[in-house]
Amino acid sequence: MNTQAGARAAETVRVDDDAGRRLDNFLLGRLKGVPRARVYRMLRRGEVRVNGGRSAPSYRLRRGDEVRLPPHRGTVPTTGKAPVALGRALDAVVIHEDENLLVLDKPSGWAVHGGSGVSFGVIETLRQRDSTDAYELAHRLDRDTSGCLAVAKNRRALLSLHAQFRAGRVGKRYDLIVHGHWPVRLRRVERSLRRYVAASGERRVRVVEDGEPARTDFALARLLGDADTAATWLLARPKTGRTHQIRVHAAVSGHPIVGDDKYGRDAATPQRPRLMLHATELALEVDGRARTFTAPVPSAFVDFAGGHPVVGEAPRP
Repeated sequence: MNTQAGARAAETVRVDDDAGRRLDNFLLGRLKGVPRARVYRMLRRGEVRVNGGRSAPSYRLRRGDEVRLPPHRGTVPTTGKAPVALGRALDAVVIHEDENLLVLDKPSGWAVHGGSGVSFGVIETLRQRDSTDAYELAHRLDRDTSGCLAVAKNRRALLSLHAQFRAGRVGKRYDLIVHGHWPVRLRRVERSLRRYVAASGERRVRVVEDGEPARTDFALARLLGDADTAATWLLARPKTGRTHQIRVHAAVSGHPIVGDDKYGRDAATPQRPRLMLHATELALEVDGRARTFTAPVPSAFVDFAGGHPVVGEAPRP
């Protein structure tokens, strides 16, 4: 990737109109072209000073504060740029970021990586905007699935996350809306799955007896409609991480996810609703500490259901 770089000397800025703004957001706005990782590194190392002292990224600036900006060099890509809108939108969906991990609330319709006619996905855009970190996907979400997406920012973090996923120590909860009224007593689906490539070249998954073991636990959150408009808002906790697992397990149970044009009854038309599958929670270990990240349920769910469900506990092991 070709780049242009320009060095800037240290300067001190007096806060006026930015009073009340978080320090990290203030810096990201002022230091155009400087990667996010570099900005947070400046804060951790004490290179940024507020009134002569260190401050946390969450510090709320006050009118009259004097902020010292350290010498920095902005890097701006000149060719092969990802869409500007996608780059800007990434900043708005950050749930958590530190020196090792980035967690995003990925919107429906965003590919996590390029391919199949998509030039830029989330990971390519992150790498292009910030070449100082080695961004790698810790796991994947389907393009039409929204919610929590974890991205490692270095190899050590990636290996740690992969080890947690392999050991089954990562907790995942999804919200989904399916066609029909889900049986109250159907709380677990265990059907082995196998991937295959359809005649169209599209990757698919089907249930087979000698496939990879797969288990999803379900809990009913709310019954919707009746007769021809029947639907159910469910909570799901996949105990294995197979491709399209929740979608196939819902469909094989006779209740495909609303908006699913691969395994359901909804044809791929501009009028169909989005895929009603959202990764609401992601629980994992970060620097030796258990953390749970949450992505609020999108408004499309609430609009479709006519309100939030009154939910008890999601299914537990």
